[in-house]
Amino acid sequence: MSGATNPNGWQVAGIPVLVKRSDRRRTVALQVKPGEVTLYAPVRVPDTKLLEILNARRDWVAGHLAQYARMVPAAPPSLTGGQPLPFLGDTLTLCLDPAATRPERRGDTLHLPAAHADAALEAWTRHAAHEPYRALVAGYATQLGAQHRLRRVLVAEAKGRWGSCTASGDIRLHWRLTRAPLPVLHYVALHEAAHLLELNHSPRYWAHVARVMPDWQAHRAWLRTHGHTL
Repeated sequence: MSGATNPNGWQVAGIPVLVKRSDRRRTVALQVKPGEVTLYAPVRVPDTKLLEILNARRDWVAGHLAQYARMVPAAPPSLTGGQPLPFLGDTLTLCLDPAATRPERRGDTLHLPAAHADAALEAWTRHAAHEPYRALVAGYATQLGAQHRLRRVLVAEAKGRWGSCTASGDIRLHWRLTRAPLPVLHYVALHEAAHLLELNHSPRYWAHVARVMPDWQAHRAWLRTHGHTL
């Protein structure tokens, strides 16, 4: 995929519209993030058609930009002793231990070194999530008949992405998904596993998702509304 460009100077509500073209894409898609608009398109689609699509959805894009502009970003809260932590459907209690040198789970209590609790929590979560993530994705790949295309399942942190799937069969899931409701985590795992069959978001792709999880739209909606809380 080529880098993002704005060759025509297109804007919505004063925000430049970045265009990302790819010879692997089959459809045109608009993505809106805080202060950012990206138009994904196949290489063959002419600029005139892209502008037509953009103009047709201009009010929708402007509405989302305005909604993001009204949101006040919250600073991530500091960890505190006794704080509950959702983890793969369980609720753990954090214990910040000045004498601890490494994170350790004892029953439903997660002991963290007080001196570097945030870094220790992320490191522990990444390690503890790997096998559950692997098993979850592998299970969905098997249900889809795509297990032979799955290579690796990795725990990652990709800005702006909860998961990804490469053409070589590597699937990555964000470590913060351990804090999501289990059905939401399952949806993301299935979403990426379905890309083993279709590396796009075509109707055929969504049909694969729907035959395994008919209510997938509710889980995607939860993630879009509450994902920032994770």
